Amino acid sequence: MSPESPMADTASNDVLDHFRSGDLTVGVVGLGYVGLPLSVEIARAGLCVVGFDINPEVVDGINRGASHIEDVTHVELAEALAAGRLEATTDMARLAECDAISISVPTPLSKTQGPDVSFVIAASEAVAAALRPGQLVVLESTTYPGTTREVLLPALEGTGLKVGKDFFLCFSPERVDPGNQEWKTKNTPKVIGGVTPACTEVGQAVYERFIDTMVAVSSTEAAEMVKILENTFRAVNIALVNEVALIADRLDVDVWEVIEAASTKPFGFMKFTPGPGLGGHCIPVDPHYLAWKMRTLNYRTRFIELASEINAEMPEFVVGKVQVALNARQKAVNGARILVLGVAYKRDVDDVRESPALDIIGLLAADGAHVEYHDPFVPELAEDGAHMSSVALTDQALAEADAVVIVTDHTDIDYARVLEQAAVLVDARHVVAALLDGSSSQVNRRGSRTGAWIVKGGP
Repeated sequence: MSPESPMADTASNDVLDHFRSGDLTVGVVGLGYVGLPLSVEIARAGLCVVGFDINPEVVDGINRGASHIEDVTHVELAEALAAGRLEATTDMARLAECDAISISVPTPLSKTQGPDVSFVIAASEAVAAALRPGQLVVLESTTYPGTTREVLLPALEGTGLKVGKDFFLCFSPERVDPGNQEWKTKNTPKVIGGVTPACTEVGQAVYERFIDTMVAVSSTEAAEMVKILENTFRAVNIALVNEVALIADRLDVDVWEVIEAASTKPFGFMKFTPGPGLGGHCIPVDPHYLAWKMRTLNYRTRFIELASEINAEMPEFVVGKVQVALNARQKAVNGARILVLGVAYKRDVDDVRESPALDIIGLLAADGAHVEYHDPFVPELAEDGAHMSSVALTDQALAEADAVVIVTDHTDIDYARVLEQAAVLVDARHVVAALLDGSSSQVNRRGSRTGAWIVKGGP
């Protein structure tokens, strides 16, 4: 079904006035990294929020004022609760109380690298069961272009209500960047597209009440594609600079020196930096939604597939650098004590989803290494049935490690001490460069030989 014509009916003034200035109750389905910050922001704007989650522990914690999300403080949550603007529940029947409903549920990849929309389907069924005339429904979960029209719309119109007339349906991609202290839910421009122009008008009217800048597009498919483009752009460019890093390594050129010099160009260049691989729910995952969708249309997304392949190889590259550094000291990986610094997928967050650290730990352990990790944001780690706990970053722990590997560059780690104490230091984030004298290809005053990846103890 193609998007509605631009000449389709628009929302009435009465309907728009209700959503623009009336007393509204907003339902948020899914109280995770997207849903909880959104709920708090809506409540801060003076609207009432009912948050829905299938996990009773999450619901109970929120109602006690205990935030399980790094970007929402206990104080912010307590303020919303004290004002009587926010409550959480597992009772999906209460969706009928809501004037507007935002769906922010997970959309992971399946084992075949296709989109798993089971959570979206379950949410759409719950909303359909409670749907009443006059409601707005907005999907925020990242997914492939066509999901809103192909999955949600049939479920909601199956109630006998008509989209754009009896209820309104939009897609508005989340743009959450965990740990970002500058760009939050409120001040990050938000894209929205409706199934009909009336849907877009209503969706924009609601979101403008708690988001500073709204960007309307012509359809749900366009809005879905915006999100995929944003993260595919990052995935492809990160893959490019990762491949440049592999090339520079073979040419014995410091890739970070090259990048810094290139970034002085005031036009035509955007700085990306190499690393140990991609992590988080979005960038490693979202491009596969588009690749899957295009396979159904007999089209191969070659850039996406190649970028994914290059980024997926980076953990092996880092492990290879550990092997080289240990070999230079006449020691094998098998039996070595290796300390990994940082297992979260990015700096100063507690999220380990798709973190390259998990692959690095797994590869080192498979080679017979005894691996420990330190991460102030991730005290416990369970992966593939194995359980690990973060160790204290003591001088003894650093000195006893045959190699230390910096995978995530958390800001509250004393890297000068790490550099001083570690016998072998492999830096996948280039975080210790500022501690060194002169070029990162030189020997610093401590006698530590430094290169693009092995900062200390290499050949």
